[in-house]
Amino acid sequence: MNRKNNGEALSAQNFAEKPAASGRHLGVGSATRRNLHAKRDRGFTTADLIVLSLLAERPMHGYQANVELERREIHDWAPVTPSQVYYSLEKLERAGLLRRLESGALSEKPEPATFETTEKGREALADTLEHEEWTTQREHPAFLIWLALSWQARPGVFRKQLRKRRKFLHEELAREKKTLTSIYEEVGHKFHEAAWMVSLMIAQLRTEILWNKRLDRDLKRRAVALYPFSEGLPK
Repeated sequence: MNRKNNGEALSAQNFAEKPAASGRHLGVGSATRRNLHAKRDRGFTTADLIVLSLLAERPMHGYQANVELERREIHDWAPVTPSQVYYSLEKLERAGLLRRLESGALSEKPEPATFETTEKGREALADTLEHEEWTTQREHPAFLIWLALSWQARPGVFRKQLRKRRKFLHEELAREKKTLTSIYEEVGHKFHEAAWMVSLMIAQLRTEILWNKRLDRDLKRRAVALYPFSEGLPK
């Protein structure tokens, strides 16, 4: 199983990639007016949220957390690096949202610190997941930026890039299908956050593949604008 663990999946509900991509931090605390200032002062990064959720499953030290996130293929849906995980562990412990556990074992070699999420940390994460920002933001894929600028490309480049994109999408679709099968096998059913998250990725890939094929067919009909944008510019 490559990505998710039964009962341990980092769900699409819990962590949307968009807030990290936007560069905005999500505050924590209740939604009451008196706490708005506190929410602005104490911001969560995507890495903070993922660490809080992961360590709520079971205690881990930093290396274990990074290995588990790699196993779950974190980079497919959240831009979190190992160094960010270690930084979040220190930050969240200082804030009282993580608790350091005592090993109790005598050893000549110092053991890495193991952490678990506190009740305060679970409450803070739950509060953050109620924010409207999770549901009202859009991604800014690199391909859309390329598409907007593509009229400046040299002859023949557009179709080449379009087909390269389609090849990549097919490869990703095949990979996500395998991941979904492994989730079904490990979780035991289809009604789980991990399965829903990967199913959404598959649906998005399929939609873009169909769009890509249509565009490839329609490319010969590309024409200049009937009403140039410059006519609407202020004098």
